[in-house]
Amino acid sequence: MNSPALEQALAYLYDLQKYGIKFGLSSTSNLLERLGKPHQRLQAIHIAGTNGKGSTAAMLSAILVSAGYQVGLYTSPHLVKFNERFRINEQDAKDEEILEVYQRVKGVVDEREPPTFFEITTAMALSLFSKKRVDWAILEVGMGGRLDATNVIQPQSTVINNIDLDHQEFLGATLSRIAREKAGIIKEGIPLITAVKQPAALAVIKARCLEVNAPYYRVGREIKVRSLGSQYFNYRGLKWRLENLRLPLAGRHQVVNAATALGGLEVLERQGQLSLDPELIGEGLASTRWAGRLEWLSHRPPVILDGAHNCAGMATLCRALQEEYRYKRLIVVLGIMADKDLRGMILRLAPRADKVILTQPQYERAAPPESLREVAGDFANRTELIAPVKAALERAIDLATLEDLVLVTGSLYFIGEIKEIFGHHNKEEIIK
Repeated sequence: MNSPALEQALAYLYDLQKYGIKFGLSSTSNLLERLGKPHQRLQAIHIAGTNGKGSTAAMLSAILVSAGYQVGLYTSPHLVKFNERFRINEQDAKDEEILEVYQRVKGVVDEREPPTFFEITTAMALSLFSKKRVDWAILEVGMGGRLDATNVIQPQSTVINNIDLDHQEFLGATLSRIAREKAGIIKEGIPLITAVKQPAALAVIKARCLEVNAPYYRVGREIKVRSLGSQYFNYRGLKWRLENLRLPLAGRHQVVNAATALGGLEVLERQGQLSLDPELIGEGLASTRWAGRLEWLSHRPPVILDGAHNCAGMATLCRALQEEYRYKRLIVVLGIMADKDLRGMILRLAPRADKVILTQPQYERAAPPESLREVAGDFANRTELIAPVKAALERAIDLATLEDLVLVTGSLYFIGEIKEIFGHHNKEEIIK
């Protein structure tokens, strides 16, 4: 149970969501100016991309902490508890740390210029990391990059994992326009690591790097990985040669995320900004934890969670299902935000499913199950509509045998709600 003071703070922060999404750096910059410019005292790694940002950030944090560095990690959204957004040395920030930094930042808010939720949490993260005197701050872009609140920092290296169609209403309708927004994190002379492959997006990124004289390294070119199966791989970087690395995060796509993370660290070592022991790199990578991405919730019956929240994420999830899981029947529990490509997401997943239970997370942007069924086309006969979420999960588990697989997916917010249900109920109450 949170303290009354923390509950009041969180209520204020969540109320700021009424201001929606606001692109631009002025509000965050003004907050930080009044806080004494804490972001200018940080060494940082900045990560953008359509999918995989959080996983890459988690790998970077785990490796650096294993090597003995003090690390602050800022990601979004949280799954269950607000504190998850701020991690210090692999631990969620404590309630008292959250309350203290909130009070510090709230004290400089000009109510004539009310910040958005993300602007104030970004200022909180940078202030907290500065106060903790972390050696490295790792920041995940919220959306886009160029006008994202996190882009107030001057990083030592940047990463753009990948680019695909998502948030088109904000970032643009084409890959090149979306790439232009994400390429906005590339700074003068600061090295970039990217796993982007599409020619249109790559052209934009390369042009930005040339414009600002930023060294440019690509996964698949200067940086290569070779999968050894079962989440082991070899890394061939600019100079590093790392063998038999173990990655605990499931999915072949995580090997590519690991390559971008390792590349981001290797360029820092080349610049003399850190020193890493190869053995500690392996240990750190093997210790990475990142919830809600092909995460096992139960083995009897098998239940996994994956926060695939756009078409690209759903396609990646489908590849993982085909390549890495064995089951007799696939039973899906699906909850999606209404502003996503509902049809595109459902038509990627539904052909693989024997049953799809459509439900509605308790989030204002969640799509009603009826809307999901309407776009399911020929697969509508495989669907059931069940609310609330707990009842939908119970139905899926009742249908499943030990040879089947229950998959819960569609949104990170949905995954968070499922995890919260498990946190507040004995598993035996749901899994009989």
